[in-house]
Amino acid sequence: MRRVPIRLRVTAAFAIAMAVVLAVTGWFLYARLDSQLSLALDRALRLRAQDLDALVREPGESLAAARSARFVEHGESYAQLLDARGRVLDATPPLGSTSLLSASELRAALSSTSARQSRRRNLFADRSSVPGLDEPSRLLATPVVRGGERLVLVVGATREDGNETLASFRQLLLIVGPIALALASLAGYALAGLSLRPVESMRRRAAAISAETPGGRLPVPQTGDEIERLAETLNAMLARLETALERERDFVADAGHELRTPLALLRTELELALRHAESAKELREAMRSSSVEVDRLAQLADDLLLIARSDRGQLPLRLETLEASELLTSIASRFEWRAQEAGRPLHAAPATGFQVWGDRIRLEQALGNLVDNALRHGGGEVWLSARQANGLVELHVTDEGSGFPGAFLGQAFERFARSDQARTRGGSGLGLSIVRVIAEAHGGSAHVANDGRGGADVWVALPSAAPSMSKDAAT
Repeated sequence: MRRVPIRLRVTAAFAIAMAVVLAVTGWFLYARLDSQLSLALDRALRLRAQDLDALVREPGESLAAARSARFVEHGESYAQLLDARGRVLDATPPLGSTSLLSASELRAALSSTSARQSRRRNLFADRSSVPGLDEPSRLLATPVVRGGERLVLVVGATREDGNETLASFRQLLLIVGPIALALASLAGYALAGLSLRPVESMRRRAAAISAETPGGRLPVPQTGDEIERLAETLNAMLARLETALERERDFVADAGHELRTPLALLRTELELALRHAESAKELREAMRSSSVEVDRLAQLADDLLLIARSDRGQLPLRLETLEASELLTSIASRFEWRAQEAGRPLHAAPATGFQVWGDRIRLEQALGNLVDNALRHGGGEVWLSARQANGLVELHVTDEGSGFPGAFLGQAFERFARSDQARTRGGSGLGLSIVRVIAEAHGGSAHVANDGRGGADVWVALPSAAPSMSKDAAT
């Protein structure tokens, strides 16, 4: 069935459901007609019994006289009068002298009333055939009293009329049912086609959309149903994919631009060393410059790899409980020599009592990027501090420089984003982007602002280590 088109599957399901409905409806109507015919026959037998009862009570009247009075129709209806011992006193042709009731039925018919004042109960019975008639019939036995003698009047009628009616109705169902099923299946097939037409339209449009045709969207049918919601969802997905594709294209273009500069410098240094170096000192100087560019390339490659892994949600973390003061002191010690060379004091404020739940190596990398950014582009003293806000631990790096340009604050954490001043001081524009990646991987966030007293304030907000986490880490 999986290989069958949806339109045919829907039509088949509709046809099966319709066939079940038609079959159940036909069976119900047939059963109701049969029941109504049986009730009509019983009612007719009661009426005939009442009419013949009045005739039988009159002395000298016989069932033959009743026949001549058209109370009994020959060939379809019949009557028989029995005494208490089951002997046939009178009967309509062609019943003869054979009793229509068995001994038990006769006793049941006689016992159905014990006195004239009591209400009589009728005894119904079915016969596959009666003497002289080969057709199924139904009879009614009722007690009567004539001249003080208790008798039993039996009236009956064949079921031929009812059977013929049921047979005609059955044939009608067998003819009309398949026709109705075929018409319903064709209607279901057409309705399924109309319902799936928007899907086919979306399929054709989707087949025409490619990476070379940005902005392409699927048609949205104004149906207000699941098809419309599907089209809107797919268009939203296409918009996200297009945004991601543009971001990846920009990322590749920016990465190529960043890689081109150190590669060009490296090639230039090597060519100069090969062609124009006349002494070991010049050769060593060329090798030193080349080594710097190689380090820059290696760092850029590491940064690009980290960002790519974070985009795939595969940034590995070894989480543990960390003291904020240890992180800040470690970073301050690592960058102390650079701060001294630049004449920029670097301080780590006391952060006792603050604990974070994170990966030491990644967090030191993020804080190192913030300190490097402050030393490279900021001014004055650099401070590392920690504080707690909204249940998170914030690790701040501030400086006393001119701060970030106002227009740059909103895009400071974007990949390869650099202010105009930073472009003249080197850097790849990935430092702050990596800070945000690491913070978000820890379930936190990264922020940047200009200090009201001057300078920049960049910080990461990280989840605070719960007491249970600290206990687990200690064990």
